[in-house]
Amino acid sequence: MAKLHDMFTQARRAQSGAGMGFLGKNKPDSKAHAAALVIEFPQIVAGNAEAALKAGADGLLFTWNGKENGTLETVKQEIEAAKSYNDDVVSGLRITGGWEHLNRESFAHIKEQGVQYVVLPLTAPAHLLTLEPKDIEKVVTVPMRSEELFPLFIRTLSSLFGITAVDLDFNTNGTLSIEETLRYQAVREAVRYPSFLRVSGELDRERASLLKLLGIQGVILQAQADEAATRKELQAVRTLLEQLFEEDKDTGTQPFGRNTK
Repeated sequence: MAKLHDMFTQARRAQSGAGMGFLGKNKPDSKAHAAALVIEFPQIVAGNAEAALKAGADGLLFTWNGKENGTLETVKQEIEAAKSYNDDVVSGLRITGGWEHLNRESFAHIKEQGVQYVVLPLTAPAHLLTLEPKDIEKVVTVPMRSEELFPLFIRTLSSLFGITAVDLDFNTNGTLSIEETLRYQAVREAVRYPSFLRVSGELDRERASLLKLLGIQGVILQAQADEAATRKELQAVRTLLEQLFEEDKDTGTQPFGRNTK
């Protein structure tokens, strides 16, 4: 399937808009940028997914508690609406609970809604990594812990089958000390998978240096309750990612994309 890999790769390539057929869908123009930009929706509002793509998002991520099937129907509607704008959009689902209800049949149902990857916490049942392996990619959330041996512990994640990428749950707000940066880097280097990093709409050049240091393939921005505020933050983060790509190209360096399995 490799949809996440495709999204990471396409982000670093300029895409020219082109119609597909006489009445076909239009593919939007896209400037190359340093990392794929995913928008996460804690709450689903009709039309917001398509609006996010128009504002610069590469992918979508919805939140589900693992119990309410009505939420999945709404997710399906939003994905279908988003595909009317960009048929190549990659859509995911962050599952936060309801583990006792999840099995092979429920994952097949998730796939039918148009979901291409799921994000799971470390506390999720391990057997979920084996469900729908060809059709639904698995992303595991890796928190930041202060224990000195945590990087060694998390390195064993690479021994598990079925993981495509990780979601680094690091606090990137404020100014990081050298010690904090070293701790982040130790965990990142221990995780040998393509990585997402959660960012805020206040991402600036100083904080973006952490993205370059850690070799991040994708960033996750959480949507605000106000659609206009979300659009503004998306545009700002997307512009910064485009600028970072140009800077990397000018200097001949490629800090993004290292340390992948």
